[in-house]
Amino acid sequence: MRQGMLPFQYVGEEGGKGMTAFGGLGVYLDLFSAARLPAIADREIGLRTAQGYRDGQMVVALVLLNLAGGEGVRDVEVLEQDDGLCALVRRAEQHGLGRRERRAQEQRWRRARTRTFPSQSAIFRYLDGFHDRAQEERRSAPDAPLAFIPAPNRALQGIRRLNRQFVVWVHKAHPQQTATLDMDATLVETGKAEARFGYQGTKAYQPLQVYWVEQDMLVDSEFRDGNVPAGYEQLRVLKEALEAMPEGVAQVLLRSDTAGYQQDLLLYCGEGKNERFGVIPYAVGADMTPALREAVRETPAEAWQPLEEETAWGRKPTGQEWAEVCYVPNWVGHTQRRGEYRYLAVREPVRQGVLPGMEGQLPFEALALEEGRMYKVTAVVTNRAVPGDELLHWYRGRCGKSEEVHSVLKSDLAGGTLPSGSFGENAAWWAIAVLSFNLHVAVKRLGLGSSWAHKRLKAVRYGLINIAGRVVDHGRQLFIRVRASHPGFKMILAARKNIRALAAIPSG
Repeated sequence: MRQGMLPFQYVGEEGGKGMTAFGGLGVYLDLFSAARLPAIADREIGLRTAQGYRDGQMVVALVLLNLAGGEGVRDVEVLEQDDGLCALVRRAEQHGLGRRERRAQEQRWRRARTRTFPSQSAIFRYLDGFHDRAQEERRSAPDAPLAFIPAPNRALQGIRRLNRQFVVWVHKAHPQQTATLDMDATLVETGKAEARFGYQGTKAYQPLQVYWVEQDMLVDSEFRDGNVPAGYEQLRVLKEALEAMPEGVAQVLLRSDTAGYQQDLLLYCGEGKNERFGVIPYAVGADMTPALREAVRETPAEAWQPLEEETAWGRKPTGQEWAEVCYVPNWVGHTQRRGEYRYLAVREPVRQGVLPGMEGQLPFEALALEEGRMYKVTAVVTNRAVPGDELLHWYRGRCGKSEEVHSVLKSDLAGGTLPSGSFGENAAWWAIAVLSFNLHVAVKRLGLGSSWAHKRLKAVRYGLINIAGRVVDHGRQLFIRVRASHPGFKMILAARKNIRALAAIPSG
């Protein structure tokens, strides 16, 4: 019986033992092993101390699910049915273990182990261990504050420590003296009944992220409800990120949108209150308060300068202008230790006229400046003593990359498909996506090299992860047979050689 329009048919094959559709995932298992992440997960998370899958095995399974393209817990069955990948994971679990340790692993199971990857029900039970019911009662109480962040339990703290220790390990392999930190929140929309409404009017969660530009990694990500303002307790999150900075980092710089326009945050950075890093140079989007709006209006016409951008063909105009605004808010003058606080404004003509009845309802700040002409106006506050146009270009550098990181977490990885209505379970799921992102970045930079550093995950899946192969056990050694002419074969060999050299780096 013909199956379709074209002259070929699909035939099921039962004798395909050892075949895998994810031959390139072995490189990620290599880096997992080199960084000792399974052992660190066992130590830091501490949920699976007696029987069944260990924490490290659970984390490996969920990270591979993310990297392979799975969107939900149910997709683990695709990995379980991949015979070759299961053989690789089993061998990776036993790598470096002595006979006594291997026997101890076998004794964790009441009956003979039949699966490589945990079942869907086992994963849900595991994620439930990250949920704190006492915190959930406080979160759901009628008198709960609008901005409430449930305190993470020991397991959830452990998975965040696991990510931070991995960042430290990567820094040892690829040291950087400067850490430019971009703080930004992102909405993760969901249909869960237990979720809160965000500022866009949809139910969502809103993690606050700390992204390290030079390492292209997330130092931390605090999972929050959608109704928690992005700027809420941002100073605390910054302090936690600064404590996690590896040795060898000499300077920290900060960039944030208007959510970071918090007096305590700006004074902390500007007055050098951090014992290790002192004054932290920053650029933060400024709220257009009535006083700042008036200062922009009073800026003389000759103070506005054209803002150009650098391109591969030289500098070209953007149609925008910038000016240094003479503005000192009251809170700055309350301390004698205040640093230099500069306000820069950017204006752009509103080229389309405002429709009748829409005055004051534009989605951006608009001011009538010279000769009544309407301009879109934004402002930035900084303590950096660099030319204004240079500062603005540096500040805007956060926008595209932060949005790309959010997109990868929510679309390329499984962070955008939350598995539960329980806050703690979703927080753990998001933390696994963050760890998967960092592992993927490390494989690109440390394994594949600079030519792959800026490729999106879908490109790496196409060229590396989804290489078909056959796993063969011969002479007590496991071989992955792939087509030698495939472009990814040489990349795999080169990446494994680079990763093997990293195994001598001590982990946290």
